[in-house]
Amino acid sequence: MPRVYLGIGSNVAREANIAGALESLRERFAPLTVSPVYESKAVGFDGPSFHNLVVGFDTDLDLLALRGALSEVEHRHGRCLEAPRYAPRPLDLDILLYGNRVFRTNGIEVPRRDILQYAFVLRPLADIAPDLRHPANGRRIADLWRAFDQTAQPLWPLPRARR
Repeated sequence: MPRVYLGIGSNVAREANIAGALESLRERFAPLTVSPVYESKAVGFDGPSFHNLVVGFDTDLDLLALRGALSEVEHRHGRCLEAPRYAPRPLDLDILLYGNRVFRTNGIEVPRRDILQYAFVLRPLADIAPDLRHPANGRRIADLWRAFDQTAQPLWPLPRARR
C-alpha cells in the first residue's frame, strides 16, 4: 500500500472544517500521521488567513479513487467545485505525494508542485516526514525545507489542539 501525504487548508470556519476533515479521514484511512497546524496569509487573493497542515496515511485506493474520496469530503464541508481557484474556501484537500510515484493526468499531479513552492505545504510535510525523499528530485524533505526561503512566506504555528 502506498503512503499518501495530503495538504489540508481552510480559511472559512477553519477550526471546524479542519476538525471535520480529520474526523472524515480517520473514519476512512486511520491511522493518520498529523502535522502541527500553521497559519499563513492567503496566496493569490485578499482574504482571511489559512490554517494548513499535512497528514499521512496508507491506502489501498488507487490515485483516482483517492481523489474522488477526497472530493466527497471537501463537498461535505461546503467546498464548491465552481468556486474560483484563488478565493476563500472552507476546505482544500490536496494529494501531495502518493508513494514514490510521479503522475500527471486527469487534473492530478503528484508530487504536487506546491511542495516546492509554498512554506505552508513544505514545513508541515517536513515536520512529519523529514527523511522522505521527494520522488522527482530525490532530495530529503527536511533538506528542501532548510533550503527554502523561510522569510518570504511567514508561517505561525498554532497551539496544539486535539487532532
